[in-house]
Amino acid sequence: MATTELFTDPADLEKLRKPLTPEQADKLPHIHRLLLGYYGQPKPRELWDPLTQLIYSLLSSRTKTPVSHQVMRDLERAFHAGPSNWEPVRDASVAEIERAIAIVTFPEQKAPQLKETLMGITARYGSLTLDFLAKYRTDKIRQWLEQFPGVGSKTSGAVVNFSVLRRRALCVDSHHLRVAQRLCLVPRADAATTEERLMRLVPETWDAAMLDEHHSLIKLHAQTLCTFAEPKCGICPLLNICPTGQRDVATLKLT
Repeated sequence: MATTELFTDPADLEKLRKPLTPEQADKLPHIHRLLLGYYGQPKPRELWDPLTQLIYSLLSSRTKTPVSHQVMRDLERAFHAGPSNWEPVRDASVAEIERAIAIVTFPEQKAPQLKETLMGITARYGSLTLDFLAKYRTDKIRQWLEQFPGVGSKTSGAVVNFSVLRRRALCVDSHHLRVAQRLCLVPRADAATTEERLMRLVPETWDAAMLDEHHSLIKLHAQTLCTFAEPKCGICPLLNICPTGQRDVATLKLT
């Protein structure tokens, strides 16, 4: 998706043309250093082929990571499927798929989306694979993926960054969105617009693996301290640079 499609506010477009100040340029690296010091190095990711990553990303939305990994094993066992052989899932009925993925959130929505997506890939390419995407530019890959049901910027970002495609992108899920907004890194917006704005702050030296590491640290922080309902601002390693946390801590002291 082109930048001009995401930034409808002329003020936002003007900001894109201005070089970052030294303070702006160090925002994400500073956050990264603080989180790395607090949580340590994230475990290296096992890189899957893009189709397997797409299936995982579609099913893992609003679902805890251990459950998401379990449902992939359930799919493989139920249909004798797996990497390089997802045709049995594509050819199963929606009801069969829904039963196999019953432990995820909203299986009644994800089952028809998954089947339609797998059938759509086959219809458009001629076989069930996404390996051919490696020869395209990252923006073209994401546009192609986002034509399928349930595939938005978060999912396309995960596919291009977390799979063997290993492209520069940020997967802005609900966790990443929450932390970025509480830190006031970017104005409140949807995931696609937030990614565009955050990518402007990403150092040019950060490759795909570094962006993956950054996302993993942000996600871990959101799940551990910067939680949705009861954020633990008082012990947060980002408190000194978090306006939201400072406000909440000050409010607690007054009560």
